[in-house]
Amino acid sequence: MEHQRLHSWRVTPREAARIQLRLRPRLELTDRLPAVRRVAGADLAFDLDRKRAIAGVVIYIFPEMQEIERVWGESAITFPYVPGLLSFREAPALLKVFARVKNTPDLIFCDGHGYAHPRRFGITSHLGLLLDTATIGCAKSLLIGTHGRLPLRAGAWTALRDGEEVIGAVLRTRTGVNPIYVTQGHRLSLPTALKFVLAVLDGYRIPRPTRDADHFVAAAKRGEYPRQQEPRFPPSERPGEHVSARKHEHLVATEPSR
Repeated sequence: MEHQRLHSWRVTPREAARIQLRLRPRLELTDRLPAVRRVAGADLAFDLDRKRAIAGVVIYIFPEMQEIERVWGESAITFPYVPGLLSFREAPALLKVFARVKNTPDLIFCDGHGYAHPRRFGITSHLGLLLDTATIGCAKSLLIGTHGRLPLRAGAWTALRDGEEVIGAVLRTRTGVNPIYVTQGHRLSLPTALKFVLAVLDGYRIPRPTRDADHFVAAAKRGEYPRQQEPRFPPSERPGEHVSARKHEHLVATEPSR
């Protein structure tokens, strides 16, 4: 699975924030996705002692949610932990893994935020733009925004707002359990994002694609999977390394809770 090379990864935090602002106008927040027959879950774990990021992707046939592929790999951590700039720490490792995926997904679920971000360009949006693929963020914690009362029943949701702007949705995936935060990444609307999240729930708080990916990378970190070789990119195209600037449907959601 190829990706666009839109900027260098060897940047300072200030430069990274400027890149987010520069790329944000390229996001598509309306539906432009094919008939969805394959979906993916993506997540990372970190081995801070070795300064390595372990990225994993799990692919399914949709809507049956039959798993057909899982790929993982590890990469050096080259960017510090800075809230709001996690894509510069995590996306290079994910791109290396997506480069080895054989069954290209039509839609990717990410453990992170997309449009619900201080600069409206979180990792879910960044990854979607680079892969030119529809992405949905399913975050476990709130990064930005406020919301009203959310009923306790499963399937209830309410808008997540930053001032007057709707930037995502707060979704109760299990009755009486803490909600998750659903946000557009790229190439789909918020109602469509909610429909697909509801379609992949299987009785747990976390949607199956990101939950499986989380368990997968945790097992890889523990050494339960054999190490896999990283893909060999040309030097100027390696994610996480310098790139010259010159190269540079049928689903139904519940109504929102008031």
